[in-house]
Amino acid sequence: MTIETLIWLIPLPPVLAFFLIAVFAFRNRSLSHSLAVGSAVISWAVSMVVFYQAVTTPAFNHHPFVSQINWLPLGQGWFRIGVQVDPLAAVTLFFVAWTILMIFIYSVGYHNYGQPIGEHDRPGLQPHGASVTGADGKVTRVPSVEPMYARFFAFIALFAFGMYALVVTDNLLTLYMAWEIMGLCSYLLIGFWYGKPSARDAAVKAFLTTRVGDMFMLLGLVALYWLTGTLNYRLILSNPGVLEQLSEATSPVLGLSWAGLVGLLIFFGTVGKSAQFPLHVWLPDAMEGPTPVSAMIHAATMVSAGVYLALRFFPLISAGWTPGSALTPTLMVMAAIGAFSALFAASIALAQRDIKRVLAYSTISQLAYMVAALGVGAYVAAAFHLVTHAFFKALLFLGSGSVIHGMEHGVLHTGEHIDPQDMFNMGGLRKKMPVTFWTFLIGGLALSGFPLVTAGFWSKDEILSGALDGGYTVVFVILAFSALLTAFYTARQITLTFLGQPRTGSAEHAHESKPVMTLPLVGLAVFAVAVGWAGIPEDFPILGGLLPNWFEHFVGSMLAGHGEGRLVGHSSLPLIISLIVAPLGLGLGWWVYRAVPAKAADPLQYVLGPVYPLLKNKYYVDELYKWIFIRPAVWLADVFTVQWVDHNVIDGIVDGIGRLGLWLGRVFSRYFDIPVITGTGDMIAFGTRKLGISLKWIQSGRVQQYMILAIAVMVILGGTLYFLLA
Repeated sequence: MTIETLIWLIPLPPVLAFFLIAVFAFRNRSLSHSLAVGSAVISWAVSMVVFYQAVTTPAFNHHPFVSQINWLPLGQGWFRIGVQVDPLAAVTLFFVAWTILMIFIYSVGYHNYGQPIGEHDRPGLQPHGASVTGADGKVTRVPSVEPMYARFFAFIALFAFGMYALVVTDNLLTLYMAWEIMGLCSYLLIGFWYGKPSARDAAVKAFLTTRVGDMFMLLGLVALYWLTGTLNYRLILSNPGVLEQLSEATSPVLGLSWAGLVGLLIFFGTVGKSAQFPLHVWLPDAMEGPTPVSAMIHAATMVSAGVYLALRFFPLISAGWTPGSALTPTLMVMAAIGAFSALFAASIALAQRDIKRVLAYSTISQLAYMVAALGVGAYVAAAFHLVTHAFFKALLFLGSGSVIHGMEHGVLHTGEHIDPQDMFNMGGLRKKMPVTFWTFLIGGLALSGFPLVTAGFWSKDEILSGALDGGYTVVFVILAFSALLTAFYTARQITLTFLGQPRTGSAEHAHESKPVMTLPLVGLAVFAVAVGWAGIPEDFPILGGLLPNWFEHFVGSMLAGHGEGRLVGHSSLPLIISLIVAPLGLGLGWWVYRAVPAKAADPLQYVLGPVYPLLKNKYYVDELYKWIFIRPAVWLADVFTVQWVDHNVIDGIVDGIGRLGLWLGRVFSRYFDIPVITGTGDMIAFGTRKLGISLKWIQSGRVQQYMILAIAVMVILGGTLYFLLA
């Protein structure tokens, strides 16, 4: 079997698992998760084979794995679709396969497989626990299995199919189809517990918000096909003539080149999918879904797809720009949105109490690092941070799910009415959940960019170097300050959750999760450290050169034909900043939150004063959007559409047609029905009656008279005929 055939097969197992679970296994929990996890294992194994072949193929950027088939007949020829794995797709496939596999395995334990069914559990609502009677007759409360267990694994398998298909496709059209499949899955999984109004609203919010970015992306897709006659990556992005033509031709919008305009439209798809300002509002609310869904969205699929799209089309987005020159308008927009979103989201995370919401805003911030890096031309650094971020963010979300799982067990034991996701209800979990603590600590250190020993340090340092070495000082300062805030809120999260003393009885009775949940944490923790070794700069002091900078050479070869070469260098100032901000932020966060007692207010509330409510309420952006967009939309629906258009116009037209029908009925009745139809019928009836009266004298009822009359008629007719014929 050729390597190209294997690539075609990568997305197939998850979609087959989806159909098999939905049609046959929806009543069998063990079969449903076996199909889903088995499909993830198969796709992972094939992906690793493809990845190995990719990294061992000489000059792989010039000889990627490509295969095409005819799909849609056109006026002349065919629209062809296919698969393509190049250096960017290979590294993306690597982290997608690993994170999806870990999340699938983790989900079996998260949804309490093997536990009893809760007596009060209902489909569409979170499990409430089950009562179990022990051998001693004592009744205890234990976690209960998810009522829609098979449904979850069916949806998450379809989600995985969408991401795999997006990574291996070779054209923008099928990428867009996979893109929308993931949009559908995000809606289904964020609103998985559809009985909760907050989950239902969050699903709708995510679906509608991302559709805004998708609309602009679709416009870019149409424009690109109109301009080039193709949507194939290699025919556009690897063709210097096409890129030069698009960069020199002026579009009718704001004097942008066609390359700049199409690149901007495609980038707006990234803004929606990767939750960048101003379309960031859906991602924090996506925490309403089960925690494995959060990990899928934040690490393995959804938001990673947005940055992957921007990386894939970077040659088009940066067409007409050379390193060292002024940024094009499109790159400037990307750098501005990325830098602003990084600081904006990091500041909001400082005041959040929900353990998953802190991670959600950190995701927005870290994705913004990648967007800003692309905006300043640091292509390799952005791709490197995408890979490292996927591992440590999947680790952190699964770790938070383990924490919540342990807290929910404590809530069932104590019966307390508290929020098990509120960090201020935790504390002291380090001893209760040691595996979760140490793996979460590794993920948190990687997120904060702890120097030298975490993957997040190496990728984040490359981004800072790219910003400063390119001369974009403002972007560098904003990203460096965001890194300080990131380290602070990470230490805040770890300290409140794991250190100190338990602040509630539920935290006191929390316990470690099952191995099916903790083993994926250990595996991801290894990657959160080791994957950074693949990109240590060769000119890094002391450590540089000990290991080859494989990642830069491999992924950087994607731009070899465009003259950019290495887009980031390494200088001492970013290194010094990186070495300072992470330990400083971590130490400061620990010092502020090291001794928070039970039911205490957030210490930061006293430090920030009136700024704290602003951060806690997310700068009131949701309220602003509600006032600008939601309320006018509701008014348009309830007042304009229902009362004016529906009641007055549509109902008026319908009622008018009804009244016209009644009037026409009366007219036809008076002037046609009565005089013509009824009159004619009456005249026929009257004439028939009169004729009957006139002829009734011959109807005597005597047979003799009838025979005499018949004989007379026959004689008369016979005589008449005789004389006529003679």
